[in-house]
Amino acid sequence: MHYLAYVIEESKQFSGMSPREVMKTRHAIVIPAYNHGRQLSRVVEKALTFGYPVFVVDDGSTDGTCGILSSATGVTVIRHGKNMGKGAALLTGFSAAARVSDWALSLDADGQHDPSEISSLIRAVPEGGRPLVIGTRSGMSHENVPWTSRWGRGFSNFWVWVCSGKRISDSQSGFRLYPLPETIRLGARARRFQFEVEILVRAAWCGIPVLEVPVRAVYGPPGERVSHFRPWLDFWRNSLTFTRLIATRLFIPSRFRRGT
Repeated sequence: MHYLAYVIEESKQFSGMSPREVMKTRHAIVIPAYNHGRQLSRVVEKALTFGYPVFVVDDGSTDGTCGILSSATGVTVIRHGKNMGKGAALLTGFSAAARVSDWALSLDADGQHDPSEISSLIRAVPEGGRPLVIGTRSGMSHENVPWTSRWGRGFSNFWVWVCSGKRISDSQSGFRLYPLPETIRLGARARRFQFEVEILVRAAWCGIPVLEVPVRAVYGPPGERVSHFRPWLDFWRNSLTFTRLIATRLFIPSRFRRGT
């Protein structure tokens, strides 16, 4: 990958498996992490129960995340030398996962997603289909859900529709099932939180179906969940991303949009 050199610590998960056996794995789990030490170990532990390859991308963490991951077994750890953003971490994980699987399940490291609902996303894929599946969060009106999350979701939903013509009810959910390598080839340019909305727009442009499956969102008391979402800065970045996408839709023919 050209945008950042990284170190991969190969897990014991693939030891003793032949290349042919590894390639039979259909799904992999990708967890981008940045200073999520407290919640990360629980998320990884639950993810491992599915028996899929698990890739954790440490996006330049400066807390105890590195120590927690160094003692994790059954996990492939990928480390960015510095913080590059959630989109960059996802792309790093997708590139690694694409070597052993053709689907990537993404989970946030903050514990808001229940890994037990992974099966619901997988079951949503029709026979022979290659959609992108979103775990649409319910319970967003709960008092523990920050107003920035509620407002931000509505903001992004509207502009995803404007940019793509596709109506999505939870464009900011990080709990997703991505088809590989199609997602990598979409050429999304955003490297931070905006990656997750841009990839939906580009999927719609390229004819990749986007499906939604209701899932439960776990929001603990204020202060328990670690979030790196910075409301005004990220709303500004979102605005720049949507401006670029709208301009692309208006002025670049559809056959040239991929990778722009």
